[in-house]
Amino acid sequence: MSTNLSANATIAPTTDSLDVPDELTAADSKLVYLFVTVSDGVTVDELQSSLDIRKISLFPVLDTLSDRGLIDRIDDEYVAAS
Repeated sequence: MSTNLSANATIAPTTDSLDVPDELTAADSKLVYLFVTVSDGVTVDELQSSLDIRKISLFPVLDTLSDRGLIDRIDDEYVAAS
């Protein structure tokens, strides 16, 4: 699929883009943070199958995001911090 833009065309940034906190430097942390942020709640099993990250790697990432106040754990699901 190809899109042709004229030389004078500008692309405006979208207002619905998500910002990743500057403190997140690891790719896994950024990926998990974004996935949790756009979901209505996600379990570790859903993260593992969707992102193809092993559980042993997910738990430290989730703990770090939780400790930094970026996500919350409610029962068995992780959600974006309010």
